[in-house]
Amino acid sequence: MRTDILNKPMTKVTLHYDLTRPLGDEDFDNIAQVHATYGMARVQVAPALDKITVDYDASRLMKKDVEAVLANHGISIRIAAAV
Repeated sequence: MRTDILNKPMTKVTLHYDLTRPLGDEDFDNIAQVHATYGMARVQVAPALDKITVDYDASRLMKKDVEAVLANHGISIRIAAAV
């Protein structure tokens, strides 16, 4: 087993998303499960329950991967159109 891969430094990236709907009680279990995805460091919900902040390891995931993880866990985010 190659141990040098495990010692690779983390490249932390923070993304901010608006939610398409306020979060409900069932969504908090799904958010907790997002942390089980390798490379996802933190998901923080805004006090108004209408926005989230996601910290992830960009050396392991790309933005589209983060968005797919959120969608797979039922967290509906608003993705801004590329300019």
